[in-house]
Amino acid sequence: MENSSEIVSFVLSMYGDIGHLKYLYFLLTMIIYVSVILANTALIVIIYVKPNLHEPMYLFLCSLFVNDIYGSTALLPCLMVQILSETHDISLLFCFIQIFNIQTYAALELQTLAIMSYDRYVCICKPLHYNSIITTRRVQIVILVIWIVSFVENGVLLSFTIRLRFCGTVIDKVCCVNHLVLELSCSPTNILSYVNDVVFALIFVFGLVLIVTAPLVFILFTYVKILSVCLKASKETKTKAFDTCTPHLVSIMSLVFACFYNLISQRFDMTIVPLELTVILSLYIFLIQPMLNPLIYGLKLSKIRHIFEKLCY
Repeated sequence: MENSSEIVSFVLSMYGDIGHLKYLYFLLTMIIYVSVILANTALIVIIYVKPNLHEPMYLFLCSLFVNDIYGSTALLPCLMVQILSETHDISLLFCFIQIFNIQTYAALELQTLAIMSYDRYVCICKPLHYNSIITTRRVQIVILVIWIVSFVENGVLLSFTIRLRFCGTVIDKVCCVNHLVLELSCSPTNILSYVNDVVFALIFVFGLVLIVTAPLVFILFTYVKILSVCLKASKETKTKAFDTCTPHLVSIMSLVFACFYNLISQRFDMTIVPLELTVILSLYIFLIQPMLNPLIYGLKLSKIRHIFEKLCY
C-alpha cells in the first residue's frame, strides 16, 4: 500500500487531449475571468463612492460582488494554467487550498443570498419598520459573521481531509473536489481512523445543515411570506415587490441550478452527456454566476442603472 508521503500531487483527468483548441479555451476563460473582475469591481467602486448607495441592501450586494471575485479567482487562474499544461498535475497543497476556496465561495454565496431574502421580506412586508430592523451596523455584523463562519466551518472540514493517507492520484474533474479526494484515501486501519471518520461525518452533516439546508429553507420561508403579502396588496406594492425581488430570485435560481447539477453529477453516470457540456455545467457556478450577479443587479436596480447611464452619456 502506498504511503501518503509518496503522493505529492493529483492528476486532473477530465481535461483530456484538446490539441490546439486549448488556446481557444484559454482565451475564452481569460475573457470571462477579466470580465468578472471588471464588472464586479466596477459595481463595488460605484457603491463605495456614491453616498446615496450607502444603504443596507447595497452592503449585501458589495459582499456578494466581493465573493464573486473571490470564487472566480479560486478556480479560473488555475483552470487557465491547466488548459495549457500537458500533464494536468496539481500539488496536494494547492489542491487542498482550491477545495477550501471553492467550498467557502459556494457557502458564502448561498448564505448571503439567504440574508438578502430577509432584507427583501422586511422591505416588502414591514416597510414602516425597515429602517429600525435593517440598520447599517447590523448588516455589517451579519456580513462579518457569515464570512467568519464559512471560513471556520470549511477550514475544520478540510483539516480532516488533509490528515488522510492517499492511495490514488486521479481526480476525474477539471478541479479538486472534496468528495473525489476523499475517495482516493486509503481504507482506515485502526480505531483512531474510525473515530476520525465519525467526527468528520458529524461535522459534515452539521455543516450541510448550517450552510446549505438552513439558508434554502429560510429563503423559501421568506418568499412564501412575501407572496402571501403580495396576493393581498395593491398593484403598486406588487410592482415594487417584483422589481426588488426579480434580481434576487434569478440569482438564487441560478445558484440552485449549479448546486443541483453538481449534486446529481456526483450520484449518476453522466457519460451520456457530451464532455464539453459536462465541463461547462460543472463550472457553471464559477463561469456564469459571477457574471450574472453584476449584470442583473446593475441593469435591474434603478439607482445603479441611472449611475451607469450618467457615466455613459
